[in-house]
Amino acid sequence: MKNEGIEGTERFLSPDRGRGLRAVRHFAVGELVFACPAYSYVLTVNERGAHCEHCFTRREDLFKCGKCKQAYYCNVDCQRGDWPMHKLECVAMCAYGENWCPSETVRLVARIIMKQRVTTDRTPSERLLLLKEFEAHLDKMDSEKEELNQADIAALHHFYSKHISDLPDDQALTELFAQVKSENILIRNIKMNVALMNHSCSPNVIVTYKGTVAEVRAVQEINPGEEIFDSYIDLLYPTEDRRERLLDSYFFMCQCTECTSRSKDKAKMEIRKLSSPPEPKEIQSMVHYAKNVIEEFRRAKHYKNILELLEMCELSLEKMGAIFADTNVYMLHMMYQAMGVCLYMQDWDGAMSYGEKIVQPYSVHYPTYSLNVASMYLKLGRLYLGLEKKSQGVKALKKALAIMEVAHGKDHHYVAEVKREILDQK
Repeated sequence: MKNEGIEGTERFLSPDRGRGLRAVRHFAVGELVFACPAYSYVLTVNERGAHCEHCFTRREDLFKCGKCKQAYYCNVDCQRGDWPMHKLECVAMCAYGENWCPSETVRLVARIIMKQRVTTDRTPSERLLLLKEFEAHLDKMDSEKEELNQADIAALHHFYSKHISDLPDDQALTELFAQVKSENILIRNIKMNVALMNHSCSPNVIVTYKGTVAEVRAVQEINPGEEIFDSYIDLLYPTEDRRERLLDSYFFMCQCTECTSRSKDKAKMEIRKLSSPPEPKEIQSMVHYAKNVIEEFRRAKHYKNILELLEMCELSLEKMGAIFADTNVYMLHMMYQAMGVCLYMQDWDGAMSYGEKIVQPYSVHYPTYSLNVASMYLKLGRLYLGLEKKSQGVKALKKALAIMEVAHGKDHHYVAEVKREILDQK
């Protein structure tokens, strides 16, 4: 079944994976497979003021909505373009003031409801995949997810019932929230790709964004008849960890080539070379500790001061380092958190030290054209330049650029920005 708007691909039903997308022609590395404008989207609260609410352009000279004074735009055209959706929030934000606090998911569902009411023709994204085709997985939700769904429905009623007449009934809302969460449609970035393509831990495409348009590019050679695979999750972690994340969020056990071969697991779980190697139980206990501390760190960001966070990182690294090598992914995860804390504290030397330990193992553990690797080279390059290490900075930026030109395309404004930074050093 050919796809309207996606030349060179076709949708098909896989016996093992359900709905999928495959190539009907050859795609070279870096070639655009297709682009998809968002059906609906929201900008996260912490990005407000730095990005335009309508086109997501990042710039410094944005102006704010005169009514709510919380939404920012490039110009009058962007404000007018966003008004059919923003007016829904604008009135509510003015009414609730500081008490306005729905989650991004609740805000997105409210926008989807409004979009369905005001749109008569199929949008470009619906020509690729209809919203009703998104999986809800209601039969696979545990009690915790059901409770979260009900909390979101209650929040939708609380913040929007006065401003959206005749909200759908609870059954319809339960399904819509489940669709948004299980397919990870689009919050801040556009995630229609998750619904259209199946997952692989060794993906042959990558999704990047130009404003509110998702662009899908080949990161491996794709031949006619081959299925097109995206990745739904962070690929840093070992097989069992990835499978747990996919099962929890997307309700399937991954059987991709990377999961069945486990080819990178040994390197990802590298153990420190000791005179007396640790027992398997000790290793498993440390993995359990690492997962717990990662979760604790995620929660701690909301209530601990920054020095406590850095101390937490250092203590966990010291404990894990008794068994794990520095290249172990759980060590790298905590180093990355520590680097972020150092950047926040403007401890540039500390951030650089962590970045130097992270970047090479990242290049081994992640796929060749990984945005995580590009981002690390970019951060490290800018740190080097700020610390007057010009040659190291340019070298790191060039490595980031080599990945970005494939992942984003050579005409992307992010690529142009990095090229300017390199040229400025000549």
